[in-house]
Amino acid sequence: MSRPITFVTGNAKKLEELIAILGPFPKEIVNKKLDLPELQGEIEDICTKKASEAFKAVGGPVLVEDTCLCFNALKGLPGPYVKWFLEKLGPEGLYTLLTGYEDKSAEAVCTFAYHSDENGDKVVLFQGRTEGEIVSPRGTREFGWDACFQPKGYNLTYAEMPKPEKNKISHRFKALDKLRNYFNNCV
Repeated sequence: MSRPITFVTGNAKKLEELIAILGPFPKEIVNKKLDLPELQGEIEDICTKKASEAFKAVGGPVLVEDTCLCFNALKGLPGPYVKWFLEKLGPEGLYTLLTGYEDKSAEAVCTFAYHSDENGDKVVLFQGRTEGEIVSPRGTREFGWDACFQPKGYNLTYAEMPKPEKNKISHRFKALDKLRNYFNNCV
């Protein structure tokens, strides 16, 4: 029997969304919280290194995720550092960062990295992107910066959307859809 994939996250909301979006999946996914080093760099590099560290710690197939919120006016910042910006400023502060800029456009980016002993040292990346804009926070405050991100073509923030609707259009959905296709074509 094949070993389960360990999704390394301490964020219960990310785990909840992963399960809701993936639905039936050809591999068993279990969860484990690990203290991985906080890495710096570009999105793909961070995910690749994070997956390698998780693989060493778990000793088997792992899935890690990194989410970025990239403001076009700030040339991609806060990007992979959004967690720290959000922790210090909250959704209101993220919105306020763009006060002096006409351009409020942003891109939400989710990258999943899969590493297993079957792939040797190769880490496989699955990335989803959703364009939108940063708005004055609206909706619940239960999940990160969802209250200040309004996806393009919608008049609701992620936080205002019913979860099933968000889970059909989000950056996380797009990345997990690629992951699902990868496993469905490999099994």
